Amino acid sequence: MKKIFIDRNEKFLRIAFREQDILKELFFQQNGQPYPGEVYKGIVKNIVPAIKSVFIDIGENKNVYMYLDNRLKNSKLKKGQEILVQVIKEDLGKKGARVSNCINIPGKYCVLNNTGKGIEFSKKIIDNEFKKNIIHNLHIPDGMGIMIRTLGHEASSSTIKMEFDSLYEIYKKIIIKNEYSLKSGLIFAGDGIIGKILRDKLQDDNFMIYVHNEDDYEKIKGHLEQYNYNINNIEFYSGNRNIFDYYNIENEILSLRNKRVYLKCGGYIVIDKTEAMYVIDVNSGKNVKGSSMEHTVFTTNLQAAQEIVRQIRLRNLSGIILIDFIDMDKQENKSQILELLRKGFFDDKNKTLVYQFTELNLVQIARKRFGRSIYDSIEEKCKCCRGSGNRIKFSYISMLIKNEIERINEEGIIQNIHIEIGNTYKRDIEKNTQYFLNSIGSKHKNIYLTYSHTEYFKVEPLVFSNQIDEFKEFKLNK
Repeated sequence: MKKIFIDRNEKFLRIAFREQDILKELFFQQNGQPYPGEVYKGIVKNIVPAIKSVFIDIGENKNVYMYLDNRLKNSKLKKGQEILVQVIKEDLGKKGARVSNCINIPGKYCVLNNTGKGIEFSKKIIDNEFKKNIIHNLHIPDGMGIMIRTLGHEASSSTIKMEFDSLYEIYKKIIIKNEYSLKSGLIFAGDGIIGKILRDKLQDDNFMIYVHNEDDYEKIKGHLEQYNYNINNIEFYSGNRNIFDYYNIENEILSLRNKRVYLKCGGYIVIDKTEAMYVIDVNSGKNVKGSSMEHTVFTTNLQAAQEIVRQIRLRNLSGIILIDFIDMDKQENKSQILELLRKGFFDDKNKTLVYQFTELNLVQIARKRFGRSIYDSIEEKCKCCRGSGNRIKFSYISMLIKNEIERINEEGIIQNIHIEIGNTYKRDIEKNTQYFLNSIGSKHKNIYLTYSHTEYFKVEPLVFSNQIDEFKEFKLNK
């Protein structure tokens, strides 16, 4: 069974996807930053012909950029000109988000766009009779286009037409709002990452969704009703603890910071990030029980391939990924490894290509980027290391501390809390102590804070008076 867990707080929206109780994918969205699918009214700020790019102010902290392309009729833009754009890639580091003047409004069965290309079909749809039926029954307004998604093959032409009409009404409202907006800013938020997950992951009633935000609950319930899913497949979580903490997802997320991942056979893989690519090394480790060297190597590589697919999708790795498998001589074994890798990415919405083995037993994977990797989502450069190392983001570790305090509260009302945290966060906390106290939800509590060389943190209740006396000089909210 598929299980989807949705956690929303004041800083993050996080979604975890489990299948057969194994964590398969994670999706992060940081509040207050442009996200793919959002539509903005912008003003052209700068045009750089040398890199065929235009930089646009959309009313956010960073300017976004767009590639100039004659096919999209955007190559004759002028400085100061207003333009309607849609985010197609999140910002990353100092680089702003990437946008396009091609507006796409996705549904479950089709995607509306303003390219004027008429009716197009997913490459996975090869049924010519279906295509003829859609072309005959679906009439698209001038200047508009529609892409029939793979799942659209299972729907009738009337169902697709109904969805297209609904999407077209949304598009017309976007155009009207843009015309009446006097300044740059968000025009259409869409249904964001939650809508994408519902469209991509739900295909039958074999799922459960767990959510703790009332607005999200109502919107998801409406989606399930619209597409005739069983509305009993959504459960509202009303506990005080963070939903990821309650279902033990938080620890699994933190474990993804580890470079080494062990396999059942005793072998392991090591995942490293370089400036240009990700490199994954496969090692036999303690797997020495096979009847022959070839069998041992193949078993290790086979399990490694399965785990590599899971880790790439779970960590949302993209770009060039180079895998160094243990050397194999038999072409048949190599073919099975490649088949396993390709099968693992078959339903991946991020376009992924798996190339043949090289002479050095290396396999290259090219994966299109959508969203941030797990490292970009939860890590930041450590200033104590002059930027040479990484730490958990201060905002993220504050959220984790808040989770621990809420967990302690479940066991009874505790007034005094001791927090031990790494020295790398000392400057951030002392810069704005009240902000830190608010972010960990410490209202009406006495917080005693000490620093150590630990990478993470520790939260413990102070129950006895001698414990409180021991830490009284470290009390924050005096």
